[in-house]
Amino acid sequence: MALNTTRGTERTLGQLVSDATTDLQNIVKGEIDLAKVEIKADAQKAGKGGGMLAAAGVLALFMLGFLLTSLAYGLSNIFGWNPWAGFLIVAGILAVVAAVLALIGIKALKKIKGKPEKTIENAQATVAAIKPAK
Repeated sequence: MALNTTRGTERTLGQLVSDATTDLQNIVKGEIDLAKVEIKADAQKAGKGGGMLAAAGVLALFMLGFLLTSLAYGLSNIFGWNPWAGFLIVAGILAVVAAVLALIGIKALKKIKGKPEKTIENAQATVAAIKPAK
């Protein structure tokens, strides 16, 4: 088995390690660049989707206003009332719904403890276990 010992083509171990390191760095950089491109494309899609959802929400809010107005006029026409009476009834219904939602929300907020009690207990137990006995 003959080795190629020509000085012009022979590379040292340091050069081989350096080349391998450079190649590995280029591969990692390439993968990072590819990930950036993919993430950017996904972020653009997410931005477009989020914008569409926001527009849908605004339109749904306007639709709700028109529906409530239609309900008020419909009540006025069905019962032969003045329009202000229909609007007053719709406003009363909305006030009741808002009050119920507010009470449910307040009840849910009162259940919040505001601090991580189990974590604090575990940390205190850990400190107590680590402290030397006196």
